[in-house]
Amino acid sequence: MIKRSEILMLGLSAGVTGSLVGGMMLGLGIALVVAGANIGWLLLLPAAPAGGLAGWVLARRLAREAG
Repeated sequence: MIKRSEILMLGLSAGVTGSLVGGMMLGLGIALVVAGANIGWLLLLPAAPAGGLAGWVLARRLAREAG
């Protein structure tokens, strides 16, 4: 059985990890786009889905441990 504390830790770690990954990709992508490098769009556009991917991976790991 999954405990309430495990779900809380999953939410906290997914939020922090997702924010760090997505925020860094967003910041670097915007900096490159503003500087005139079109390669920045490759970092800018997938920033939010990449941040959510971290939470999905953590949730899958918790589900595998529980069952």
